[in-house]
Amino acid sequence: MKDLRQQALDYHAYPTPGKISVELTTSAETSHDLSLAYSPGVAEPCREIAANPDDVYKYTGKGNSVAVISNGTAVLGLGNLGPMASKPVMEGKALLFKRFAGINSFDIEVKHKTVEDFISTVANIADSFGGINLEDIKAPECFVIEKALIERCKIPVFHDDQHGTAIVTSAGLINALEIQGKDIKAVNIVCLGAGAAAIACMELLIKCGAQREKIYMLDSKGVVHTRRDDLNVYKKSFANNTDKRTLDDVIKGADVFIGVSGPNLLTAQQVKLMAAKPVIFACSNPDPEIKPELALAARDDVIMATGRSDYPNQVNNVLCFPFIFRGALDIRARTINDEMKIAAVHAIRQLAKEAVPADVLTASGVAELAFGKDYIIPKPMDARLCARVAKAVAQAAVDSGVAALPMPVNYMDNDE
Repeated sequence: MKDLRQQALDYHAYPTPGKISVELTTSAETSHDLSLAYSPGVAEPCREIAANPDDVYKYTGKGNSVAVISNGTAVLGLGNLGPMASKPVMEGKALLFKRFAGINSFDIEVKHKTVEDFISTVANIADSFGGINLEDIKAPECFVIEKALIERCKIPVFHDDQHGTAIVTSAGLINALEIQGKDIKAVNIVCLGAGAAAIACMELLIKCGAQREKIYMLDSKGVVHTRRDDLNVYKKSFANNTDKRTLDDVIKGADVFIGVSGPNLLTAQQVKLMAAKPVIFACSNPDPEIKPELALAARDDVIMATGRSDYPNQVNNVLCFPFIFRGALDIRARTINDEMKIAAVHAIRQLAKEAVPADVLTASGVAELAFGKDYIIPKPMDARLCARVAKAVAQAAVDSGVAALPMPVNYMDNDE
């Protein structure tokens, strides 16, 4: 671990501090170049944009840019570290946008006194960008912030901790249930965790067919039930009318366990209490709610996923968020709606059923991969994800009426 720690610190410090930089996209070698780039030539696109505001997409990089914004109140699993301590994560997000979808990103860390201060700050700078990716903002404030910004901004606003996690989880779970021979409409789901990711995951699963009354959510005080008087409005929507109070109570006969909570909270004995052919998504990072080897030792009929790259079936947000923004930016979507999220779910899950290219096998360090218990979602290095997800998202935006541009002819058809 010390070696990994030092490697990580060196990675961020050398050869230049940080992970991102600004690159020029046009020539700036001569005096004439500079006269076009700045004064007096720059006045011409200014005039065009003043006359027709949409020309900002023609003459600037707005249409291929995303602001990655945080207040540092929920940095990874480390807690409220503050804006500056969140900066390495925001730079990392910007790196992923560029590496996987060719999108320019700018990390912005906001210091504020109230939620309204944060909302106003972001809303006031939003028009500089093509989209906004909110990151590492604690619940329940994150729900208020995202809702307000969606209402106030004319560009897509997406809280990846909520919706990215939900999309990848839904894609993997639908595939896992198919392999196990179960119908999402009939399964009992236990969700350990009641924060932003948990609530978003459950809401999207319901939109994909899961039944709200068959979901048992737990927070630090136990089962979220109708007789509790300490629930915020977001937890209340998952308050189950039940006498069950503990994880032991609800895990009996459960078909699905989804953990977005903390390490080592699910025991092997509890796994044994689940229904036949269960599915476990233990997504606490870096240490899952139960280690896969313990779950698999408890029973051999389980399908297991985690948030880690060193186990099969990694639930990784990079499978979706760069490509959702790619599709949204390319047709100038005003928002990222449920239709676009569900389109991403199905694009991701369908790709897992196709033959895996040799370069993906090499990058993943395996000899073969085929749709099944150990391969329910694509690998992050699968270059086909960009085309498949972006195209599905763009088409859903056009079909649902939130796109400013029509679907481009042959969009992404050759980008695989």
